[in-house]
Amino acid sequence: MDRDFEITQRSELVVLLLGTNIGDKAGNLRQALTSLKEVMGEPIEISSVYETEPWGNVNQSSFLNLAVVYNSNLKPLVLLETILNIEQDLGRVRKEKWGPRIIDIDIIFYGNLVYQSDILEIPHPYLQERLFVLDPLMEIMPDFEHPLLEKSIRTLRTELLEKEESSE
Repeated sequence: MDRDFEITQRSELVVLLLGTNIGDKAGNLRQALTSLKEVMGEPIEISSVYETEPWGNVNQSSFLNLAVVYNSNLKPLVLLETILNIEQDLGRVRKEKWGPRIIDIDIIFYGNLVYQSDILEIPHPYLQERLFVLDPLMEIMPDFEHPLLEKSIRTLRTELLEKEESSE
């Protein structure tokens, strides 16, 4: 068996971001959390729900986003496979990059792991550029330090806000 697909012996702090902009958005988030609970157990922390404008492809409805934290012993690729199965079970169809979606579940952090493969990058490569990620993270883990950038969520959010203000 590929070692990337085994279960680890110790738990890691896993941070996920959920987003939706099709149909019953609040219901989609509830269903995703229920499905995640079946596999991941009880979450340690869940942020408030944030309504956000689309990023990348702006010609679509606003999103509802939230961040959730779990302890997990699933290895990153097993976690990814689990998430993709949940998305598919909830009706996600991948048509276009950054397009409308019934549910999107992204792995933001996996402890302090830095991981890169053809199908997965941890920490999430764009999190420092997206307020819809940083705002919910700021609520539940403002002092968590990005393992590559060596900056807290609070600092990353402040820097992004300053960058956006200076470009206006």
